Amino acid sequence: MKPAPFAYHDPRTLPEAIGLLALENAKLLAGGQSLVPMLNMRFAAPDHVIDLNRVAGLAGIKRTSGAIEIGAMTRQCDLEISAEMAGALPIFGAALKFVGHFQTRSRGTIGGSLCHLDPSAELPALCLLMDAEFTVAGAAGERIVAAMDWFQGFMQPAAGPGEILTAIRIKPWKAAHAYGFCEFSRRHGDFAIAGAAALLALGPQDRISQAAIAVFGVEVSPRRLPEAEKMLTGAEAGQASFRAAASAVDTLGAMEDAIVSAGYRRKIGAVMVQRALEMAHKRAKAGVV
Repeated sequence: MKPAPFAYHDPRTLPEAIGLLALENAKLLAGGQSLVPMLNMRFAAPDHVIDLNRVAGLAGIKRTSGAIEIGAMTRQCDLEISAEMAGALPIFGAALKFVGHFQTRSRGTIGGSLCHLDPSAELPALCLLMDAEFTVAGAAGERIVAAMDWFQGFMQPAAGPGEILTAIRIKPWKAAHAYGFCEFSRRHGDFAIAGAAALLALGPQDRISQAAIAVFGVEVSPRRLPEAEKMLTGAEAGQASFRAAASAVDTLGAMEDAIVSAGYRRKIGAVMVQRALEMAHKRAKAGVV
């Protein structure tokens, strides 16, 4: 199929792009890896498409004092090979290998993923795991949205109808820590049925001093597991504590469709959490961050 007719706009500055959002029934085009198929299948039929690809200043990765700042139009492939990301946020490189295929990562952007918000998307879950902050800009100026407040429902980000996500700011953990990431899909590159990301910092006697866990693909939005994180803090790292933490997935309101039941999603999600924690523990014991 072909898309319904629309007017194409090619702004060069952020104020120009924001001004175009005043047009009725307008959609923003970032990497196009989700929007273009939706246009072709007529799941989306905007009257105006606003292309962000030539808007100055929306792409790039840079270190600031205590944080990594990522422009919303930064390509996923650039995140995957970035030395700054590998040094400060290595879990991104591990997770990006599961994001579609290298062809789609060469066009897809981190901002596009964060605004499309597919429940199975890896990058929103990582931003939630790392307590990222999102900068959005509109006619009234800029505002900061915490990752915990970004997810408003099924494919509903906190950016308003006249706002554009411009940047993501992530503060790496100060304590030495290790990560684990895994997901389950029917084939590599397919949407994940469930996945999990975890960070662990170990103290003396193999006890956990800090933990963070995010689950994706189970509910309509990624979820942190704060009760499981509290349970792990101070506990001895090992299969027993990891299994107990993974049981928190049993309480989630899992999605269900014609192929995957809610119970199966919860079961796979729990397995992914346990495996992610085991991966993080193994890396921590080996001194690999």
